[in-house]
Amino acid sequence: MRQTGKNINIKVNNIIQSYNDEGSEKAPVIIFIHGFPLNKSMWESQEKALKDNYRVITYDIRGHGNSELGTVDFSIDLFVKDLLSFMDALKIEKTIICGLSMGGYIALNAIEKHPERFTALILSDTNCAADAPEAKEKRMKTIESIKENGVEKLANDLLPNLFAPESFKTNSKEIVAVKEMIVNTSKESLYKSLGALANRKETCSKMAEIKVPVLILVGQEDKITPPEAASAMHKKMANSILQIISNAGHLSNLENPEEFNNQLKKFVDTIYQQK
Repeated sequence: MRQTGKNINIKVNNIIQSYNDEGSEKAPVIIFIHGFPLNKSMWESQEKALKDNYRVITYDIRGHGNSELGTVDFSIDLFVKDLLSFMDALKIEKTIICGLSMGGYIALNAIEKHPERFTALILSDTNCAADAPEAKEKRMKTIESIKENGVEKLANDLLPNLFAPESFKTNSKEIVAVKEMIVNTSKESLYKSLGALANRKETCSKMAEIKVPVLILVGQEDKITPPEAASAMHKKMANSILQIISNAGHLSNLENPEEFNNQLKKFVDTIYQQK
């Protein structure tokens, strides 16, 4: 029996995972995967925009939001296993998947290993490359900084990189919400997630094998995964569309939801009109 609404709990891969499930059971499914160190609430605007025509599912990655941490070390492979177990528990055979930043790493890894489970792929403000040595070192230094200075400093350090400068004038509500998401993430989850990000494998070399339609979205002012990274992915996938979101940084879905949602709806509507 399907449950609908917000903050539903389900046992998945030895943890309790929290998710939202909105829209008609008979509608095509879209699953959204949030970035680090955020949670499913970042997709609220996308839920509202799509739930009349689609079944929209957002979930908290383990250790984030209201999902349990579990006892094992984090890895992108573990997050993919969680996703597939979650889909199985909800009896979802195929879905469109949308991942932002860390969520994009999970989505790319999932479609590489289980292409038969996905109808289409939406990559937002992410990339396919593994961390360079200096990026790995920076993540390790971030762990040390959290241990020494706490999560509040991490949040204050991250915000200028997550948002475009203009957003600090126009999106103050979103900035407050994102800061709250960060400071409410446990230190243990932050350490484990940073380790998973540092140790992830590249997926660039497998992109040409992706056969489903792909939409790539990126904030025009994204400093973390810039438009150049999005363009490089676009060139590797013949079946991809690249759209640059104006007036947005790394969290383009929050900074310019109108443009983001228009591109999203246009893409998914086209897929289902073709079927």
